[in-house]
Amino acid sequence: MGVKTALPAAELGLYSLVLSGALGYAGRGLFEASQGGAHRKAFRESVRPGWEYIGRKMETNRDGLPQGLQHHPPQEQRSNGGMSGNVLDRGGARSSRAAHVVPLIPLYLPSWYFPQRGRQGPQPLLSSNAQEDSGGREGVETLSSPSASPLCPRPTLTCLGPPQDVADFEWVMWFTSFRNAIFLALSGHVLFAKLCTMVAPQLRSWMYAVYGALAVVGTMGPWYLLLLLGHCVGLYVVSLLHQPWLCLGLGLASLASFKLDPLISWQSGFVTGTFDLQEVLFHGGSGFTVLRCTSFALESCAHPDRRYSLADLLKYNFYLPFFFFGPIMTFDRFHAQVSQVEPLRREGELWRIRAQAGLSVVAIVAVDIFFHFFYILTIPNDLKFASRLPDSALAGLAYSNLVYDWVKAAVLFGVVNTVARLDHLDPPRPPKCITALYVFSETHFDRGINDWLCRYVYDHIGGEHSEVIPELVATVATFAVTTLWLGPCDTVYLWSCLNCFGLNFELWVQKLAEWGPLARIEQASLSEQMSRRVRAIFGAMNFWAIIMYNLVSLNSFEFTELVAKRLLLTGFPQTTLAVLFVTYCGVQLVKERERTLMLEEEQKQDKEKSE
Repeated sequence: MGVKTALPAAELGLYSLVLSGALGYAGRGLFEASQGGAHRKAFRESVRPGWEYIGRKMETNRDGLPQGLQHHPPQEQRSNGGMSGNVLDRGGARSSRAAHVVPLIPLYLPSWYFPQRGRQGPQPLLSSNAQEDSGGREGVETLSSPSASPLCPRPTLTCLGPPQDVADFEWVMWFTSFRNAIFLALSGHVLFAKLCTMVAPQLRSWMYAVYGALAVVGTMGPWYLLLLLGHCVGLYVVSLLHQPWLCLGLGLASLASFKLDPLISWQSGFVTGTFDLQEVLFHGGSGFTVLRCTSFALESCAHPDRRYSLADLLKYNFYLPFFFFGPIMTFDRFHAQVSQVEPLRREGELWRIRAQAGLSVVAIVAVDIFFHFFYILTIPNDLKFASRLPDSALAGLAYSNLVYDWVKAAVLFGVVNTVARLDHLDPPRPPKCITALYVFSETHFDRGINDWLCRYVYDHIGGEHSEVIPELVATVATFAVTTLWLGPCDTVYLWSCLNCFGLNFELWVQKLAEWGPLARIEQASLSEQMSRRVRAIFGAMNFWAIIMYNLVSLNSFEFTELVAKRLLLTGFPQTTLAVLFVTYCGVQLVKERERTLMLEEEQKQDKEKSE
């Protein structure tokens, strides 16, 4: 009821005004807190200084600093017991290693653009002072400004920009140490795929597999490739028996071998060498390999007449853009698309691919700039500091953490999907924005994993998802598999239980609202507009339940507990009602957007029927 009901334009305008003002107010509080706590000792490991360059060309030394500035370790790490006041000193002579020249333009460039050393870039350029200053800040950092010299231009041409939040290990690694390697690997894939499509399009699927396998060998070593081939062959052999329960059981057992000791410790020994992203690539490559092989086995059981071969499985599994980080396409979709001998592009598809690539670049730069001013990943780790935030800033901090996780997934899948679309594939779409989520049934940060779970577990058990008991069994089974995928631990157990409850509670409330007496009361006493408003109130409460349940896994239980106490207990009723009203305004705007899209889709369908 009320799905297509429109609200007055003035009311929607009020909602937009309230939401914009609330976000601005919370953002200002979060910005002030970030800048005020930038030099705390607790922030030192995850908030690093970053250089902004404006003006002319400037010579830089081997540390990526302006020539003439030398980085020295703190006093306790020096072997010569030197002076400890300032760690930026003028260099008496040029470095013995050749300096290089970086062209400078009057434009902000993210920190990962410039030459860096080590996994986190140059070491901190600031020295620690353990004494609190008069403002009460802990661990205030000090810095000396070098005077002008022939080797170091005057400080007016350079400025030490605001420190940057680098608490997310994966994001920092993707766009610093391994940026060039990732770009090179994907560029090589696109180049060879284009050549193969032009010369021998019938062999392009083989090119994908060979290139992907070589990339895996070059990254993780030949023994890791043999380990994955062993899992592939095992699931392929089981698929020949055409027993779905056996295929799913072996797939889950293979997945468990990469998540539980002692098998995970034994299998990780197959990786040669050590580097920063090794553990991430190991778990990503092995986990997605098992899911892909399980999809192949289950599709083979569902279509025994098609007789898929082991070569089809290897082509599917070693497609490089999807190999380490997903998203995952079910085997039937991938095989149908990659087997086209002469793939054709739809009108305007190349323009959409360019737009997606440009949007991904803009998002990367925007996130990098954002982290220079808002330390949303570091603040939750310092509960003492977070507890002093105003209620509005704390609510904004919790919300922004989920938004960032969505942006991170959207950027990763956006880059990968751009390459996949160049290969004439139709990959899973990026996840739905967390801002537009107010129901648990649409909450997911990886649409590929969600499609896999729905196809082989959730829909298979739950059917139409209209009955309470089958739905309960389906959700429990789905979250059990999800727990295994994420890696069993106390945090994952709690996250799975909370989201499983939220999904079932949603169905229970829906069934209660559809119950005869209540449905008649709603229809008799509430107009369609008022019914939409009442449902938006429940949607607002559901929105914060989604945020709180997912904060457990994204941050920590302690931070989630802090947010819950402040919003529900300490801040009751003023903060509770204010946050609920602002969220209600957001839900109404989302509902209006959904209504508009639904009407546009209906008009499009009617136009197609008339033609």
